[in-house]
Amino acid sequence: MLHALDNAIILLYFAVSLAICLYYSRRAGRNTEEFFLSGRRLPWWIAGTAMVATTFAADTPLAVTELVAGKGIAGNWLWWNMVAGSVLTVFFFAKLWRRAGIMTDVEFIEMRYSGAPAAFLRGFKAVYLGVFMNCVIMGWVNVALAEILGVIFAVDRSFMLYAVMACMLLVGVYSAVAGQWGVAVTDFFQFIIAMTGCIVLAVKVLGLPEVGGVAGLKASLPPRVFSFFPGIGSAGGYAAQGIMAVSFSAFLAHMAVQWWASWYPGAEPGGGGYVAQKMMAARDERHSLLAALWFSIAHYALRPWPWIVVALASLVLYPDLPLAEKKTGFVLAMRDCLPPGLLGLVVAAFLAAYMSTISTHLNWGSSYLINDLYRRFIVRDAGERHYVTVSRLATLALMVISSLLVLVIDSISGAWAFIIECGAGLGLVLILRWYWWRVNAWSEITAMLAPFAGFALAHFAFGMAFPESLFFIVALTTVVWLAATFLTRPTDPKTLAAFYRRVYPGGPGWRRIREAEGMSAAGESLAGLALNWLIGILLIYIALFAIGNIVFGDYGAGLALAGAAACLFAFMARRLRKGRDHPA
Repeated sequence: MLHALDNAIILLYFAVSLAICLYYSRRAGRNTEEFFLSGRRLPWWIAGTAMVATTFAADTPLAVTELVAGKGIAGNWLWWNMVAGSVLTVFFFAKLWRRAGIMTDVEFIEMRYSGAPAAFLRGFKAVYLGVFMNCVIMGWVNVALAEILGVIFAVDRSFMLYAVMACMLLVGVYSAVAGQWGVAVTDFFQFIIAMTGCIVLAVKVLGLPEVGGVAGLKASLPPRVFSFFPGIGSAGGYAAQGIMAVSFSAFLAHMAVQWWASWYPGAEPGGGGYVAQKMMAARDERHSLLAALWFSIAHYALRPWPWIVVALASLVLYPDLPLAEKKTGFVLAMRDCLPPGLLGLVVAAFLAAYMSTISTHLNWGSSYLINDLYRRFIVRDAGERHYVTVSRLATLALMVISSLLVLVIDSISGAWAFIIECGAGLGLVLILRWYWWRVNAWSEITAMLAPFAGFALAHFAFGMAFPESLFFIVALTTVVWLAATFLTRPTDPKTLAAFYRRVYPGGPGWRRIREAEGMSAAGESLAGLALNWLIGILLIYIALFAIGNIVFGDYGAGLALAGAAACLFAFMARRLRKGRDHPA
């Protein structure tokens, strides 16, 4: 149970979070642009940190613990493979999202496409993403927090579900009151608390006599656990060396297909969802790019190592936990290894991770419901005060729906794989719609539907398994959406010309529109963007493994990699200074 000092720290955390939201409540009430986009005045360091805080959900450290327990550090390639897609957003799309001047990424649909198909797609995605997908994600996060608190307080899970619903009510109220300014600034504060708590926990568990520091970990666990890279090829040969192995086809599916082909919340190809929302809320195009860059670096290179350290220590501290319960080792380490005060700090860290995720999802989901459904199709000409009021009500409605889901969701084991497969192939459309004029609304509609048929055929007709199933689903979806594209009419030329004049995406894919309208090729060079992209990928991976080597005592390799990362960063910074915010 928690000590009085722990309770005081947790209450102080709640008080500061609420104070921040109350401070921004008046500003949020001015209009919907303030409520959903902070008046487009977020500095990059707040916008980028808010993105990282949102992806740092209460269950994320537990998921990493489960990966490490089953496959060692190399198990994290399940999400480390997404670096390429994240960096693609930084250089190819961050400026374009800010330049578009829209409220949501769903609004993009009617700016880019035309006619009834575009209107249908906008309304459908507003409901599908804003309500269904959004509330399932929040319900999943709520269930995870209930499990965490249930272990810490040693009480029945059903009791903790109601406690989590109370937390949800608090988050829903402050999100409805404070809008995006309050959500983003609170995210920034909550991320600092969350990372501080995880670092404190990592240092504490390493210092335990049962663990014995990094040297003790290496002596207690098999060498394969500490490998940063899986063996690729025959599992039998690597098993003899104690190295986790994956087939070449599985490795290829993750590294060469998944990152660009599949839609996944928070890692949408081309940016999207709350990531796009934060980029559109940035002060200008430069701040939008820097926010996305900081997010990519912090998300992949900085954030995971405290979790990994605690995950490894939990394998030593709780060796008898069944594999299905290994993820709870993280929470047990919190409960058993932290003295009063520090335990309160780490519990506050988990609450911060939870609240930052939920608050962003509430604001993001209500932006779809108001901007892309209510304002677009139901009440078109009301005043801004009316739309702000309805936005607050929509936020509270989403809070209620997602709170009720915790009573029916027991587990979403394997949901990540299902979502990746059922979005496989859509990613290419989300990328090309910015750079090829011929993509139309039917392209995106068919690319959303075809993966479901591909999933059924791959699993039930051909007996394929994830991730190899991605090859079939992506190929089928690509053939279907390309056929739909060329069998249907192009987007109205006036819509295409207006889109190009506003966004200037660059590249050869808009040549026909430029020539028809007598416009110059004013966009940025795709070759230059591609070079920045490759530099960014190398920078993040090198920084990731530099920190990892230093954490585990290989200072020579770690410092060498850190020096290489610093050189790449300096080279990238020089190239970015030569860039321009908007084409002439």
